[in-house]
Amino acid sequence: MPYEIKKVFASLPQVERGVAKVLGGDPKGNNFLYTNGKSVIIRNIENPSIADVYTEHAHQVVVAKYAPSGFYIASGDVSGKLRIWDTTQKEHLLKYEYQPFAGRIKDIAWTEDSKRIAAVGEGRETFGSVFLWDTGSSVGEIAGHNKVINSVDIKQTRPYRLVTGSDDNCAAFFEGPPFKFKFTLSDHGRFVNCVRFSPDGNRFATCSADGYIFLYDGKTGEKIGSLGGDKAHDGGIYAISWSADSTQLLSASGDKTAKIWDVAANSAVTTFHLGSDVLDQQLGCLWQKDYLLSVSLSGYINYLDKNNPNRPLRVIKGHSKSIQCMTVHQNDGRSRIYTGSHDGHINYWDAETGENDTFTGKGHSNQVSSMGVDDFNQLVTCSMDDTVRYTDVASNAYNPQDAIKLDIQPKSVAAGAAGYAVAVCIGQIILLKDKKKVFTLDSLAYEPEVVAIHKATGTVAVGGADGKVYLYSIQGLTLKDEGKALPAKGAVTSLAYSHDGAYLAVCDDKKVVTVFSVADGYAEQNSFYGHHAKVVCVAWSPDNEHFASGGMDMMVFVWTLSDPDARLKMPDTHRLHHVSGLAWLDEHTLTTVSHDACVKQWTITFK
Repeated sequence: MPYEIKKVFASLPQVERGVAKVLGGDPKGNNFLYTNGKSVIIRNIENPSIADVYTEHAHQVVVAKYAPSGFYIASGDVSGKLRIWDTTQKEHLLKYEYQPFAGRIKDIAWTEDSKRIAAVGEGRETFGSVFLWDTGSSVGEIAGHNKVINSVDIKQTRPYRLVTGSDDNCAAFFEGPPFKFKFTLSDHGRFVNCVRFSPDGNRFATCSADGYIFLYDGKTGEKIGSLGGDKAHDGGIYAISWSADSTQLLSASGDKTAKIWDVAANSAVTTFHLGSDVLDQQLGCLWQKDYLLSVSLSGYINYLDKNNPNRPLRVIKGHSKSIQCMTVHQNDGRSRIYTGSHDGHINYWDAETGENDTFTGKGHSNQVSSMGVDDFNQLVTCSMDDTVRYTDVASNAYNPQDAIKLDIQPKSVAAGAAGYAVAVCIGQIILLKDKKKVFTLDSLAYEPEVVAIHKATGTVAVGGADGKVYLYSIQGLTLKDEGKALPAKGAVTSLAYSHDGAYLAVCDDKKVVTVFSVADGYAEQNSFYGHHAKVVCVAWSPDNEHFASGGMDMMVFVWTLSDPDARLKMPDTHRLHHVSGLAWLDEHTLTTVSHDACVKQWTITFK
């Protein structure tokens, strides 16, 4: 294969305040599951930088659960579609697709023989359905609620029992199959967020926005009592998960804690304090083998440590919103990937291990649009919050002094040599030197869109919406118009100088990449055709002979400078969205980012 996926650094779960986030666990204990946008993310629990992304839903996916056999996953989306797909093959072939009701599917449960599925959520007439996995025919009915059902679970031992929890403040108990409504449990005073049977089937627990966890007999549905004797948490409880031996229960709450409960002793044995910020509210949890996971409102996944409840063993970070830009940088022989997202987050990743973190301190407050690293190892970024920021990549900390406020929103920024940087704003070009604004060019005859700087000569190339590239030279603290405009084929969307400075690649909205030769007075070297839609990003390989481009057609092409016909086509690099940023880690490793909030690495092989 000329190209193959090497690594996927996955997005975080998509979470919203006050809404429980369901995590699915693999029955073998190796992987866990969650959703973000239209993607289902499968991650290795031991090494979460090993991930796989399922992208076949047409609408936003809410929940995904493994079949007890481990061979299939069922995932449900906001339109009420439930897809059952294969986990063993890379292609994740679709086995069955059903529409149990019209509306958001909020939770899914399987019987232990992997033959029957219950799905619940926001239907119009009905809020749930139980059916055979291979025919879709009904095996009972979910009645007894008059509002949205948030949660469902099925006892994993015979005789089968089913329990649901709803916004009508009740849980409902069913016997079956075929499942028949037996009675309502109206012990809670607020929304019931989660219901779960213990693995041995002897008990089930319900948790609610009222802060209580109630325990019931798994076979009869009789109430046993409330965990802890009174309120289990000071805030609403969003999720519960049992230990494999059914003796303990993990709970996650809006009071920013998670707790482990000893069920026989009816008391909390460990309380995990996960912070004091609103974003530290806990919306989901999973107990799998020896791993205890919880999900914060920030989207971060915490690996809880029983021995040190105030500090997780590890926190999985990343992006939960779309990634808008990326750059790579070598430091002390290690490659780092920097990514900036729609919500102002900047993340840095170890390209080898996938270990990642965010800078400490307060950063951008809006979309990060463009970034690059300068000679002083500073990440230079511009954002829709109308600032350009310099962040020292050695200290990994934002410095409030290093944010330069602009009068107009910047669109693109480029870092040059000797402390220079150039930002293009709406109708303006701004020269920065040593973290200060030193010169502004306005009343331009065109609308500037993107910028690149030639590191050696200091030439500034600015791409315009009028389909031309304008050249400027940095002279002290001013920018001088060189009176030269290079013709692109359409409005310029991105441009980049090759690493040796010999070439300038320009891409445009007319689906073309044009390469100019710098030494020949920027004469056109070649035009590269192949994209079916606007080209939005371009990046040169360190070999200066190859470059990659990404377009709105979801395609990535790898081009050979000397032969425009020798192109490598990579369709569907990110299945759901176009690639928003490209960068090369080395001559054979291309990194791509997209609005799916994932970072991918590809191994490229040239003939």
